[in-house]
Amino acid sequence: MESLILYFETIPSLHRSIILVGGISFFWLLEGLLPLRRLPYKKWQHALPNFFFTITSILVNFSLAFLLLTTADWVNTNQFGLLHLVSLPFWLYVLLGVLFLDFIGAYLAHWTEHRLKPLWMVHLVHHSDHHVDTTTANRHHPFESVVRFTFTLVAVFILGTPIGVVMLYQSLSVVLSQFNHANIQLPKKVDTVLSFILVTPHMHKVHHHYVLPYTDSNFGNIFAIWDRLLGTYMHLAAEKIVYGVDVFPNETENSRVVPLLKQPFQPYQKPTIQPTTTE
Repeated sequence: MESLILYFETIPSLHRSIILVGGISFFWLLEGLLPLRRLPYKKWQHALPNFFFTITSILVNFSLAFLLLTTADWVNTNQFGLLHLVSLPFWLYVLLGVLFLDFIGAYLAHWTEHRLKPLWMVHLVHHSDHHVDTTTANRHHPFESVVRFTFTLVAVFILGTPIGVVMLYQSLSVVLSQFNHANIQLPKKVDTVLSFILVTPHMHKVHHHYVLPYTDSNFGNIFAIWDRLLGTYMHLAAEKIVYGVDVFPNETENSRVVPLLKQPFQPYQKPTIQPTTTE
């Protein structure tokens, strides 16, 4: 475990790029072999705006990385943060660090974006994808990239996680997000069992259903336990899931970079609430 964290403390940018590109490539190929559904779209054409927002996310995080490094170094040097309050085995320290970084940096950030109207309009870029696949994972408006980074920064400060744990968490977050957005079909029993621990493709697709209350469920990114513990877990049969957002239905506009960049500045519209079903 120590050697793993030492590696992530100084992980080269090339290796981080390989994780990002390798993950997209792997799940992209897997989508052709084990599709959750046959999406009626041109895969490369659909991917282009999503790749644009992947690049902007990288640029935002790269530009602000010094804040993350400085904060992680400070809390580690001063033994500041919740994880320093008690003596823990190193493996447990790492596990809890990743677990709670996922809670604050992903689940809580995501939940907040759905609760605050201005942040929801920023997050809308992610939800307005009408054909969710692995490229959707990184489809975030630059403003949202800043929001997500801020939550992660606060998490590092509160928890006291060193940079090695932070980099491990971010690498896992990238790959698991690509996994749970991927248009792949796991065996039903495997998906069900796995979804008690990790966010699976089917579990997260429910979150991308076009109407409430399903849109406001299954906020997790790596660990599924947060949704189950906090009452935000929902299930919906895969064949009933419709991607997008009901009050922003223009697929053409939702597939072009410039209109997507302008989405946060549109007038807010209240989403429709649909009766829930357990089928």
